Amino acid sequence: MASPDALPFDLRGLDIFLAVCEAGTMAQAARRLSLTQPAVSQAVADLERRIGVLLFDRSARPLALTAAGGALRQRASALLSEARQIAPLLREAEHARLPLLRAGLVDSLSRALMAPLAGKLDEMAEQASVLSGLTASHAGALLTRQLDLLVGADDLDEIEGLERWPLLSEPYVLLMPADVAPPARPADLVALTQTLPLVRFSARSKTGMEVERHLRRLRLDLPRRLEFDTPYGVTASVAAGAGVAITTPLCVFEAALALDGLACRPLPGPGLVRHLTLIARRQELGRLPREIAAFCRAQLAGVIPALRDLAGPASDGPLHVEGVGLQPG
Repeated sequence: MASPDALPFDLRGLDIFLAVCEAGTMAQAARRLSLTQPAVSQAVADLERRIGVLLFDRSARPLALTAAGGALRQRASALLSEARQIAPLLREAEHARLPLLRAGLVDSLSRALMAPLAGKLDEMAEQASVLSGLTASHAGALLTRQLDLLVGADDLDEIEGLERWPLLSEPYVLLMPADVAPPARPADLVALTQTLPLVRFSARSKTGMEVERHLRRLRLDLPRRLEFDTPYGVTASVAAGAGVAITTPLCVFEAALALDGLACRPLPGPGLVRHLTLIARRQELGRLPREIAAFCRAQLAGVIPALRDLAGPASDGPLHVEGVGLQPG
C-alpha cells in the first residue's frame, strides 16, 4: 500500500497524460512520444490507480476527459511548464555571482596571494573580503560561518564536514648569517643558539607549534628570547642580527626584506615540511572551492622561482605546488 505522503503522479506520467489529451487517442499519443501503445495505456492506468479516479471516459471516441481529468489537465500543464524552467534556471544560477564571499588567508601568504585572491573573489561575488591573520583564528571563523573559505597551514583533519584542497608544500629552513657554519647535527643547533638565539614564531601560530613539536621530537631545549606572530617580525629580527630562525621560504618571501649577509640552510637532522591547504565547509559552495584552489596553485607556481632563490639548496625536493608538476630549480 502506498504511503499517504507519496506523490500521486510523476512528471513523466503527467507528460503522457497531456499527450493523450491533445492527441485524442492513446495510439496517436504513442506515435508522438515514440512509445508503444501498451506503454502509454499502462502509464495512464497507473496514473489513475495512484490518484484513485478515472481520468478518461473510454466509451467515447475520441477519448473524453472526465471531470477529474479536466481538472488535472489544467494543473498538469502549469506543473510541466514550471518543471521545464528548472534546468535553465539552474544553469543560470551555476554562473551567477554570489552575494557575499569571505576568505581567511594565513599571514605568510599575504604577499603571494592577497591581491590575486581578492580579484578572483571579486569576479565570483557581489561583495568579497579577504582577511589575513593566524590560521587558528580563521579556523574558528570558518566553523562559526564568519568565513566561507580558509587558506592556512592546518588542514583541520580532526574536524568533520570540511573539504580540503592541498595547495603547496615547503620545507622548514634555518635562516642564519651566511658567514656562520651551518649546523650539521641537531646537537650543533644547540651550540649555535648559545651565541645566536633562536627567534621563534609564537605558539599562537601553527608554524610556531610545528617548530616547537619538531624540537621536542629532537629533544632539543633551546633558549627562549624573542618570538613573533608574523613572518615579518621573525625575519626582520634575524636580519637585525638578533639570532637565527626556523622558518619557511614563503615566510621569508612574505617579509619582503633585503637579506644581505643571510642564508637559508637545511635543518640539521630530520626534515620538516609545512603544508598549505584551502578549506571550505563540505558541499556548500559547489565547484567554487575547487576553482579557487586551482587559481591559488597557479598563483603560487608563479612565486616558486623566487622561493627557490631565497632558500637555495634548502628548498630542493619538498618545495612544490600540488598538482602543478614543478621540478626543483
